[in-house]
Amino acid sequence: MTTPDSTNLTGKKVLVVDDEKFVRELIKIKLGRSGLAVTETTNGLEAVEMAQSLKPDIILMDVMMPKMNGFEACEKLKSMLATAGIPIVMLTARGEQTNLEKGLSLGATDYMSKPFSPQKLAELVIAILQRSS
Repeated sequence: MTTPDSTNLTGKKVLVVDDEKFVRELIKIKLGRSGLAVTETTNGLEAVEMAQSLKPDIILMDVMMPKMNGFEACEKLKSMLATAGIPIVMLTARGEQTNLEKGLSLGATDYMSKPFSPQKLAELVIAILQRSS
């Protein structure tokens, strides 16, 4: 399978929000190879604060996190004018249909269940960024 062309995405900002260091590092390495600038944090509360100042082009967010879960953070981000237009991809081990529907109803752009393929995630991120460019 070929990777979508990512040459026009160099420097686009990605905010990765996950309380698991291994997951953040895996995403950072894979997306960094595509020329994307990756910033990371460990909880939803920090994600909301960082998104307002960083203005990322996309947010990849886990659901189950301390301080503020991904659903709450997604809802908060979508309710604020400065961050409402940022695409959010929910990442979670909780892949049940009800969680998928909840994330999408709160404004998430897409949803990927863990464990995920780093290649598939990169392809999804690049496709979303290309659509929103």
